[in-house]
Amino acid sequence: MDHQNQELESKSRSSSFRRLSGVGSSRRHSFGLLTAKNDDNDDDVIETESVSEAGDIGDRALNSSRASISGRSHFSLDNVVPIRGDDSFHAVIESQVEKNDEKEVPWLLEYVTCLLSLAVFGILGVLARYCLQKLFGPGVIGATSDQNYMYLDLPSNMVGSFLMGWLGVVFKGDISKVSNQLAIGLTTGFLGSLTTFSGWNQKMLDLSAKGEWAFAVLGIFIGFFLVAFSIIFGIETAKGFKGLLIRSNTRVNSPRACVSDKSHYLVCFTLMLVIMLGLLWGIFGIFEVKEFRNGGAKPQLFLACLVGPFGVWIRFFLARFNGRGLGKNGALKWMPFGTLAANVLAACVMAALATLKKAVRTTNCETVASGVQFGLLGCLSTVSTFIAEFNAMRESKNTWRGYAYAATTFFISFILGTLIYSVPVWARGYD
Repeated sequence: MDHQNQELESKSRSSSFRRLSGVGSSRRHSFGLLTAKNDDNDDDVIETESVSEAGDIGDRALNSSRASISGRSHFSLDNVVPIRGDDSFHAVIESQVEKNDEKEVPWLLEYVTCLLSLAVFGILGVLARYCLQKLFGPGVIGATSDQNYMYLDLPSNMVGSFLMGWLGVVFKGDISKVSNQLAIGLTTGFLGSLTTFSGWNQKMLDLSAKGEWAFAVLGIFIGFFLVAFSIIFGIETAKGFKGLLIRSNTRVNSPRACVSDKSHYLVCFTLMLVIMLGLLWGIFGIFEVKEFRNGGAKPQLFLACLVGPFGVWIRFFLARFNGRGLGKNGALKWMPFGTLAANVLAACVMAALATLKKAVRTTNCETVASGVQFGLLGCLSTVSTFIAEFNAMRESKNTWRGYAYAATTFFISFILGTLIYSVPVWARGYD
């Protein structure tokens, strides 16, 4: 009898153990699914923010770099175990030297240097865009024109998008190791000013106002295809070139290793930018005063160079809203609202000034309005950053976001531009 009771008790315990094991395994399975789901959600959140910040994040780039420096753990050579290979050990020491140098740099100095870099490279971008307009325009090569879908700013938009693949995607990290202000100046300043979305949108509005709707639609789609392919071609060629450098097995010292005092280096760079900006503004200011009454392309270009940096600065400040989303909960974080706002704002003001030129037909009005359009608004809007953000979305898991972003930008800009420019032209009968 006792033997039977022991068997029953043993069976009861084993069944209870199996039930507990089953519950435990199901809980572990549920926990594993929950963990995997949370990991997927975290990846989606990171990807959502990264694609909208692929082009530019404005002054947050400076703040994030300083935060990453201050958030690092303290380093001591006493805690380092010597490892085999001098390169690795020297890399650790060199990294610590870089951190110590970065901590000594005043934030205000970094910020002022960044603004100066944006201004100088922005003016250079305006000059490069003007030269490409003249080179490919009716006067020389004749590949572009105001009368068809091959608009005047197409070559500069293609060149800027191609260079964005090099300087803004593949080699931006390497340039930032030399100087974060230099990287921002080249991408946000030079390439952002070399390319222009507002000029592109306005040319399509001019065609639609004349009844050339087919050319306007072709100008949008063909132009978008060309700049999208340009950045892809730029990224691929840059990766190929970088691969050749890596395969050459040539040891290149870290650029910052040559800088013993980053604060001193930044002061020298700032002084150089101040001198360059002063010379550029001084020269173009003198020429503008002399040529303003004569009108024509020259005073328009001089004025554009004077006001261009302000457009770059506004776009730089707006870019800090990329990746932030809307509202307190940050809805639609994948949408780069900073770049979208800059392009739409520039397109609307561009259309308003174009309407003003139609209504007020004077030489002075033409000079001022055209100079502001080419300089301030041309630098406020950008294609290089816009297409870099589109390309990042296109290569993400949610490909549709890139096309939704592009369609939203074109639709809002063209509709508002039509209301501001085309409707008054049709109603007033402006030529």
